[in-house]
Amino acid sequence: MPTTPTTVATPAFDGVNPLLAQDEALLPEVVEATRAAGAHLRERFSPDARLDSLADVVAAIHANDAASLGFLREPLQTLRPGAGWAEDEMESGSLPAGEWWITDAVEGNINHIHGMTEWSVTATLVRDNRPVLTAVHLPLTGDTYTAVRGGGAFLNGGRLSPSAKSELNGALVGTGQARPGEDEETFRRIGLSVTAMLTSALVTRVSVPATLQLIQVAAGRMDVFWQFSDVRSGLLSGALLVAEAGGTVTDTLGNPWGLASEDFLATAPALHSAAVEVLAPLR
Repeated sequence: MPTTPTTVATPAFDGVNPLLAQDEALLPEVVEATRAAGAHLRERFSPDARLDSLADVVAAIHANDAASLGFLREPLQTLRPGAGWAEDEMESGSLPAGEWWITDAVEGNINHIHGMTEWSVTATLVRDNRPVLTAVHLPLTGDTYTAVRGGGAFLNGGRLSPSAKSELNGALVGTGQARPGEDEETFRRIGLSVTAMLTSALVTRVSVPATLQLIQVAAGRMDVFWQFSDVRSGLLSGALLVAEAGGTVTDTLGNPWGLASEDFLATAPALHSAAVEVLAPLR
């Protein structure tokens, strides 16, 4: 089994945050921004939504993003005026030094525009390529998941903790497609990994978006999530939630995960080695 990643990742989680108090003070306003965007998206949502073409899908996605960003972007930029803003939610890789806002104005937009319920609003502050605070708001339930680096992970103020399962054959695991148009090799790995987990885990779930599976890992409802992609906006918020809840976040080789990593794995602590054993050979 390989023991070193093909790219050197900046470890995202080391348990140290000298600005913990400052970050915790920012969090309520970040939550408020996600809730305001979410309330507007809830008004735009209909379970009866039906689309007839790719052109309709693309137009609806862009309209939703613009509507949500109208409530999200200005408050966050006012909160940290020196922070950069990642314009493209599909971007991957490391960021320049300093602070950056990584948001997904409609995480699970494809679900929203098709009248399905798995969607949210996310906002994450990244400092020197490490996520330091995040809020994930689910407008249809009113739930808000939050985490601050070094301060724990919470659902509506109640602390989160991961699953205590220790055997993969009893685990609920999941993965999904990060974006349309991934390369053929990525699709091949996804298919192989699903087959491998179908024979190793109890139940394997394939769905989008990533964040709504990662919050389940953080809350202990799911046990493992992996993704053969490095799209920042779909992973950062959930990665911080899982890590701060006490879960394990690495790449699929078991090496420290960071924004330069090629892929992603989040697990209940006792299942990490078993998950790596299944997924690492596919790299």
